[in-house]
Amino acid sequence: MPILQKFVVLFIVLLSMNSAIYAKGITQSIGDVFAIAIPASAYGTSLYLDDQEGQIEFYKSYGTAIGVTYLLKYSVREKRPDSNNKDSFPSGHTSSAFDGASFIHKRYGLKYAILPYIAAVYTGYSRVYAKRHHPIDVYAGAIIGIVSSWYFVTPYKNLQVTPMANSNFKGFTINYKW
Repeated sequence: MPILQKFVVLFIVLLSMNSAIYAKGITQSIGDVFAIAIPASAYGTSLYLDDQEGQIEFYKSYGTAIGVTYLLKYSVREKRPDSNNKDSFPSGHTSSAFDGASFIHKRYGLKYAILPYIAAVYTGYSRVYAKRHHPIDVYAGAIIGIVSSWYFVTPYKNLQVTPMANSNFKGFTINYKW
């Protein structure tokens, strides 16, 4: 599948994973956008770099974070601060944003993740500000996103040195991506 098609499919999936996006105010709207844009930029980076290992790790990490989030939402049934809706715990927006930010951090380095982390914190803030979540919902979402990325994601390396041994050869193979 060409890169653009992969990106479009991911964007549609991310939109569908985040419940209805509607404007309650600028703060909430920005948080809604960040909840999609951060993981989309994480995956987009792996596409741009033709980092197939990173793409697979993103699928595992993001899929796990969202899966755990929704499993808890439908198990815990915590009431939202602004309604009788009982899917407050944990925050899916925050899980999504922090999974994307921590993917970038673990895979490509902290210097590339500083702005995504700031945007992820803002996403969590926006959910509490809009009275869609309690603070504990946001903390739990952040933890789920971070732990999922740190479990599945490995640092990106342009240079890979692999030890090899068999009956005819003992040594290393060296692969370099540019």
